[in-house]
Amino acid sequence: MKHAQEYRIEELARAAGVKVRNLRYYQERGLLPPPRRAGRIAWYSEDHLARLRLIADLLRRGYAVSGIAELLAAWDQGSGVDELLGLERAMTQQWSQEEPVVIDFGELAALFGHGASEADIARAVELGYISIDGDTVTHVSRRLLDSTLALVNEGVPLATVLEAGQLVQTYATALADHFVAIIRAHVLGELGLKHLPPAEVQRIAEAVATLRPVAGDVVSAEFSRAMERRVGAEFGEILSGAQESGRADGTAGQ
Repeated sequence: MKHAQEYRIEELARAAGVKVRNLRYYQERGLLPPPRRAGRIAWYSEDHLARLRLIADLLRRGYAVSGIAELLAAWDQGSGVDELLGLERAMTQQWSQEEPVVIDFGELAALFGHGASEADIARAVELGYISIDGDTVTHVSRRLLDSTLALVNEGVPLATVLEAGQLVQTYATALADHFVAIIRAHVLGELGLKHLPPAEVQRIAEAVATLRPVAGDVVSAEFSRAMERRVGAEFGEILSGAQESGRADGTAGQ
């Protein structure tokens, strides 16, 4: 019976974003532990996937395969590789919990009517909101799609919504960069994997897991406060304008 969260070699390669031949090469070099075998079928676990992602990250940072093998061997001997993989999982676990929406072009047209031009669709693709495969359209987030529809149904042009989306993406990226810099400086420190004790890796993994929701909570709270201030000010201006208009009408009637 297949265990939970296990992969055949092709599935593992696809999940890790590597070629099967590279996966086999890493296994031959001792970078991956042997899989669990059930008859002629080899099953790979989440730990194999985490280790593959770690290998890919180290390769991007300029480590040679031989150096990675030595690093992982040292961690294995020190019984610290589990903590290292736990840190990798804590840091790379999906941060958002968005539900993609898959529809066809006919459904997209029905949702937006004549409000979605070819230029709007191209802009949505450019911003990463939708991807198109033949007649199938995939939106990255049901929440974002529902929010877009709500604005369009209230009369806001889709092009304007997409402009706002680009602005939000710009500021969100800047905020993410800032929060990552804070975590790197004050939680991770100079993360020297070769010399970091396993207990310290575990501490960092737990800290990252604890801090995961903090950035979103801070941004949500501050945006809500800003909206309260801005909407309150806007309503005050509307009331002032109505009052001035009423005075002008009264003067004109005299």
